[in-house]
Amino acid sequence: MATTKEFHDYVVGNLQRVGDVTTRKMMGEYCVYFQGKLIGDICDNCLFLKPTESVLRLLPDADRDYPYEGSRTQMVIVEDVENEALMSEILQEMYKELPEPKKKAKRA
Repeated sequence: MATTKEFHDYVVGNLQRVGDVTTRKMMGEYCVYFQGKLIGDICDNCLFLKPTESVLRLLPDADRDYPYEGSRTQMVIVEDVENEALMSEILQEMYKELPEPKKKAKRA
């Protein structure tokens, strides 16, 4: 089941209260970026975050699942996206842990 526009807008609206959050549509689902770094996905009306050390520490009891069929990484499912203080801490800590985005090579 593809993510609804309403759920996408709900998640993004809550996350944008804590910083620069954007998404990119991918086959009916969405990649989620914080300050240009890929932090997770919105799939099947769920927010999935990469299982970084900070996410696992701040959401120790969160369920984990694969965001889509064929995914190689089990990700953390976020239930309390409205908790602004928690989401701010998670996103800020994740940002420090994640690598810088790769520069795209210019076509000749």
